[in-house]
Amino acid sequence: MTLSGVARVAFVGSRRIFASHLPSMQSYTPAFSRQMSVGMKSVTDRLRDSGLLRTQGLIGGKWIDAYDGKTLEVHNPATGEVIANVSCMGGKETKDAISSAFDAFNSWSKLTAAERSKGLRKWYDLLMAHKEELGQLITLEQGKPLKEAVGEVDYGAKFIEFYAEEAKRVYGEIIPATLPDRRLFVLKQPVGVAGAITPWNFPLAMITRKVGPALACGCTVVVKPSEFTPLSALAAAELALQAGIPPGVVNVVMGNAPDIGDALLTSPQVRKITFTGSTAVGKKLMAGAAGTVKKVSLELGGNAPCIVFDDADLNVAVNGALAAKFRNSGQTCVCANRVLVQEGIYEKFADAFSKAVKNLKVGDGFGEGVVQGPLINKAALEKVETFVEDAVSKGAKVLLGGRRHSLGMTFYEPTVLSNVKSEMLVSREEVFGPVAPLLCFKTEEEAIHMANDTNAGLAAYIFTNNLQRTWRVSEALEYGLVGVNEGLISTEVAPFGGVKQSGLGREGSKYGMDEFLEIKYVCLGDMNRK
Repeated sequence: MTLSGVARVAFVGSRRIFASHLPSMQSYTPAFSRQMSVGMKSVTDRLRDSGLLRTQGLIGGKWIDAYDGKTLEVHNPATGEVIANVSCMGGKETKDAISSAFDAFNSWSKLTAAERSKGLRKWYDLLMAHKEELGQLITLEQGKPLKEAVGEVDYGAKFIEFYAEEAKRVYGEIIPATLPDRRLFVLKQPVGVAGAITPWNFPLAMITRKVGPALACGCTVVVKPSEFTPLSALAAAELALQAGIPPGVVNVVMGNAPDIGDALLTSPQVRKITFTGSTAVGKKLMAGAAGTVKKVSLELGGNAPCIVFDDADLNVAVNGALAAKFRNSGQTCVCANRVLVQEGIYEKFADAFSKAVKNLKVGDGFGEGVVQGPLINKAALEKVETFVEDAVSKGAKVLLGGRRHSLGMTFYEPTVLSNVKSEMLVSREEVFGPVAPLLCFKTEEEAIHMANDTNAGLAAYIFTNNLQRTWRVSEALEYGLVGVNEGLISTEVAPFGGVKQSGLGREGSKYGMDEFLEIKYVCLGDMNRK
């Protein structure tokens, strides 16, 4: 099965990367300026001088143009300005990248774990040495505030550091034999070439979270970043080369998503697909990977509930919900999509939460004090508008925001909705924007039912001072991640992944290594011979 059919549909909103747009179609509004502002030009000049502003694909350790010479515009979502034109690659380039990765696997997988660890550690050191430049690059192409972007670099680099250490801890096992002349043991070996397909909302961290464990295990990779944010991936790859990661171990192709996806899925040399993005595309990848029976790990869409009980500390709940909802302007898979508040504290929480949201400064990510940037594109903006309009038409009340921001472009006012019901779109699907819907509940049992009444199961949050309730509700929630009295819970040392239709497998922590390893059982016979 190929992705060609599904790829003809433009998946808007969340982390939909298999859109069928042509390079020129990214100019989604005539208002886009073709002139680069002085401020942005100075940033891009510094990045170019540092060697981190790469625009070509990386295949076999060489930076190359698309074979047909086509390019793709990358825009700054805050201004509409064109940052760069990058190579728009397709199936031919991807097949060559796969061949390069396959050839490199033979030598990379045979290095000692200590040697691979040293390479990863050097890569980590370079990522941290260039933290400021990488943060600027993320803000330019993705739009998130600079402080948050630099934080992403720190977060993303920690995966490389962690897996540099975990590379030396891939242990086998001796199994007690059932017969006296047998010796049984288990080996763990790298699965092979991995295709890593990453989203635009965390253009650096989603790459390191996949590539780090892959390389640590001895795998090689072909990375396909989002067409909206390829520059961060290319910069990270440049630093990998500088760190001495051998040619062909890390390859990057971007451009024609359907052709790239088909090449990765149909190649028998690719033994693993790791994907972060929408549930719809994840299902297509599962189907496509079946043709060659690839190992698959998927981190898909969410519909995270944030449950505030009567006994919660109000300040802790407000600050936690604020962090869980509005990070990256609500454009994360673990953002609180529904804020469920118990009736005894509902009014107090709604008032305090609205006041806190009102203080969020919106603007260009390079602006002083800005904590809310733009949405990634016009399609994302229109999706948010549709969700809010649907909620209001069905009886929801706008406590704050509820409209496009006066800054124009794809900026949307941080929004709080009350009187939200479970049948509204904003409760049923991922809004992927700065909209916080408040729903009221009476009992703990009702809250658990409301929280679990979805096909998604990635992240959930609860706020309570009752220790017994903490345990009960955490066990009852059908989610892969649960934050208790905390809205920011992701870390490289803990497993990240969902249940139900939010995905398969885990990233981060020691469990992230398992996704790139095969288990081999070896039986030695005739061991009593002297």
